Amino acid sequence: MNPNDQLFIQLLYIFHSSAMQSMGKVKSPFTDKIERDLQQAKQSIDMIEMIKEKTKGNLSPEAAHILDGFLTELRLNFVDESNKDIVTPNQT
Repeated sequence: MNPNDQLFIQLLYIFHSSAMQSMGKVKSPFTDKIERDLQQAKQSIDMIEMIKEKTKGNLSPEAAHILDGFLTELRLNFVDESNKDIVTPNQT
């Protein structure tokens, strides 16, 4: 992997970590507490999606694979966390 790919993946990891923290999947390093802010999580996911669109056709296969994997993981976790906020008629 070339140095630019490594830097690119580190950049993606920053947004990935931010999204996971905002979904309450990991503790905040600042407060050492689990915090949820799904709007912030969505913004981090949207940033990765924008990066994917803007770099389309310019990434190594390995970097593209990692980007896609991050997005898949984040989207699935976001849906899971969003569904926790939905109250169904059977829940009281």
